[in-house]
Amino acid sequence: MTETATPAKTRPEDFLAIDRMLSDEERDIRDTVRAFVQDRIVPEVGDWFETGEVPARELALELGKLGVLGMHLEGYGCAGASGTAYGLACLELEAGDSGIRSLVSVQGSLAMFAIWRWGSEEQKQEWLPRMAAGEAIGCFGLTEPDAGSDPGSMRTRARRDGDDWILNGQKMWITNGSISDVAVVWAQTDEGVSGFVVPAGTPGFTTQDIHKKLSLRASVTSELLLDDVRLPDSARLPEVGSLKGPLSCLNEARYGIVWGAVGAARACYEAALSYAKERVQFDKPIASFQIQQYKLAKMATAVNQGTLLALHLGRMKDAGTLRPEHVSMGKLANVDSALEVCRTARQILGANGITLEYPVIRHMNNLESVVTYEGTADVHALVIGETITGIGAFR
Repeated sequence: MTETATPAKTRPEDFLAIDRMLSDEERDIRDTVRAFVQDRIVPEVGDWFETGEVPARELALELGKLGVLGMHLEGYGCAGASGTAYGLACLELEAGDSGIRSLVSVQGSLAMFAIWRWGSEEQKQEWLPRMAAGEAIGCFGLTEPDAGSDPGSMRTRARRDGDDWILNGQKMWITNGSISDVAVVWAQTDEGVSGFVVPAGTPGFTTQDIHKKLSLRASVTSELLLDDVRLPDSARLPEVGSLKGPLSCLNEARYGIVWGAVGAARACYEAALSYAKERVQFDKPIASFQIQQYKLAKMATAVNQGTLLALHLGRMKDAGTLRPEHVSMGKLANVDSALEVCRTARQILGANGITLEYPVIRHMNNLESVVTYEGTADVHALVIGETITGIGAFR
């Protein structure tokens, strides 16, 4: 007769015992990032969100010491961690705030990945070690005022002038823009779409911040302006000359969002659960009422489902079998689910749900940006639709 192990008691914070599916190293990385978020981010982020100011440069140095900037890249001072470990870090960072995870994602999965994957050895040596340490901050210039979901229609253009390139154009909604030491800017050329490494301070390259945001307020969002910016050919990313370049970077960032959205959902679920057990109405905690238990049960289910989906994609990424359409499904499902969890948590907290004393309204507002950036929910649905039908619906 085969003996079976006695199931451990179910824990509300890990209902499906997903923690057991992680390696010791993955748990150590997750716990290290979680401790940093709890000690450094959570006590301050409500104030950052309220004022619309964040000590991004200071945080970049701290995140560099933590080892999460470009952590899934190999060499050049990067940690070379697994895709799953990187995803777990994104989950914990976004449990603090989407803006903090965005700082890390844009630095590592967009700016650093672009240079690491498509850049020259000289570009890698110049920028990646400093960016991994948080000593240099990068941004990624792809989105334009009239070219969001359709990056192929970008108007930013680079033309040859002797041995140099002249860039003209405008980029919009750029995370880290005004605080960056370097921008990876994508432009149309006669040969196709090319990426350029544009150092801050280059004549003709300026930035201006976007204000009056009600979402991602603990994050720097900027406009990039390029007016006859002259660059040597050595500034061009030499290994790509098509939209494959920026789209490959976006896929890396979207993968992080699959995990990060679960972090936001988990933070709101935990806040609602704690509140429901403490808030007394009609002489008993509101957690004792069936309608609130139903809400909490749905939230717990969503958080666990989202974590399992992210973990599955992480294992696929580490095995080399992850495709862009898989990431689209992950982002579509997990961000939509996280939004629903946050909205439900807001209802459970009642009036307290709209204050920054609790994380709920902040996460809820942030996710309204996350559901749009790195590909809207509509676009990701069409990517999935084309994959399962074989019929493209974009044009």
